[in-house]
Amino acid sequence: MKGNKSWMWLLFFGSLWGISEVAGGGILYRINISHSSIILSAWAFFILAVARGIINKPGSSVMIGTIAMLFKLINAAPFICHLLGIFMLGAAFDIFASFLMKKETKITWRSILTGSVSAYSGYALFALTITYIIQYKYWIAGGLPKVLNHIFASGSIAALLAAVVVPLGFMVGLKSESLSFRNPRWLYAGTLASIVIFWIVGQFTG
Repeated sequence: MKGNKSWMWLLFFGSLWGISEVAGGGILYRINISHSSIILSAWAFFILAVARGIINKPGSSVMIGTIAMLFKLINAAPFICHLLGIFMLGAAFDIFASFLMKKETKITWRSILTGSVSAYSGYALFALTITYIIQYKYWIAGGLPKVLNHIFASGSIAALLAAVVVPLGFMVGLKSESLSFRNPRWLYAGTLASIVIFWIVGQFTG
């Protein structure tokens, strides 16, 4: 995780996830799209998978999730459930990607499994933590039925989507890493410019 290049990518993907939550999430919730949170989760797993194709190191995904969480905290209303959900998805993906996709250089069943188990685990960690540890009143009111519905109903849909988008994202990441050697200066300049734009846009859309 050493080097300016790695930190640049972490900031880029964390900011991309963050602006997706702030701007994209705001639009989805505003027009009342069904299963908006699941759509955002699938997109988050795609981003994490692309990043893992470029930086396949333990800790990279949880760092991206932390940056995304901070992005949303700074640029949008601080809803604890949203912030916790972002962090849990990043942490769950980090655990299983570090174990199953370590040293992977192509798409295999491991990336498919990583997507599914990360989704189930992230949803379970979130529901159990928000209900029984943080004891957020909205989740306490729903009780165990709400927890189980989140894990096994919403979580199952998210797991199916993640099983598709994680291999695709990982493939994109691997190809992007190989292409980055052709014009590295332009790539780095464009990436840094994108990070700045994400944060500026976030101030106006949050």
